[in-house]
Amino acid sequence: MVEPVKIDAHQHFWQISRGDYDWMTDDVADIRHDILPPDLSSLIDLHGITGTVVVQAAATVAETEFLLGLAEQTSFIKGVVGWVDLEDADAPQTLDRLMQSNEFKGVRPMLQDIEDTNWISRPRVMANLAALAERGLRLDALVVPRHLKVLAQVAKELPELSIVIDHCAKPVIADGANAGDAWRDGMARLAELPNLMCKISGLANEAGPGWGTEQLQPVVDHVLRQFGADRVMWGSDWPVLNLVGDYDVWRAVSAQLLQGCSEQDRAAIYGGTAVKFYGLEIGE
Repeated sequence: MVEPVKIDAHQHFWQISRGDYDWMTDDVADIRHDILPPDLSSLIDLHGITGTVVVQAAATVAETEFLLGLAEQTSFIKGVVGWVDLEDADAPQTLDRLMQSNEFKGVRPMLQDIEDTNWISRPRVMANLAALAERGLRLDALVVPRHLKVLAQVAKELPELSIVIDHCAKPVIADGANAGDAWRDGMARLAELPNLMCKISGLANEAGPGWGTEQLQPVVDHVLRQFGADRVMWGSDWPVLNLVGDYDVWRAVSAQLLQGCSEQDRAAIYGGTAVKFYGLEIGE
């Protein structure tokens, strides 16, 4: 029997000397050092992971080009989610240039860091999102609960745009919070739209120190009930994950979170959904 493909659908690399990681304050000092493919290689080998999708961590095209360069040199990087300025009239031309790399799969505006909750619905941004869809590229939605309503609006207006919600939209679950009805209702509405998928990733950081299965299970259960396994994918959010845990623990906790799923559903969550969504090329 052929083993199912396993994909880490959300991880990062960075090289500090590049100088465009504005979010790297003293609060994240533990991960404020170069983190490159050799640092992840042994971990994905240990867990039998076929490949990864590396996601932007800086709001520059230069960082996207850096990641695409890493992908050229690294067989396990199967896809790159980069960044372009979606308010730039020339964004379509930038997309065309980046698409010269087969590993370029989509873009991620850093919506959580933009003060205007409705920024993504601005006319110029919407036009560039339409250009994204026309090229068969995808949108990673780095959102928090305040964005769920406008994200639904965008997804309805651009039904051809494939969107994945990063980190389950970062529900508020730290310090005993239970995510809240607004998050649950918002995610349920998003799940009604067929062009939307969701990543089980980043939840350890949202929960904070002392996180575990009990705290995360209600979030994962809700996402799976609403979206179904064929629209959910697993990601590590490594090395941001290392601020509160590590790869081995997140993989073990994930196994507990998904133990109620069928073998077929786990195969989708751990790899099949990501391969389908990003159009990843998996070798023999």
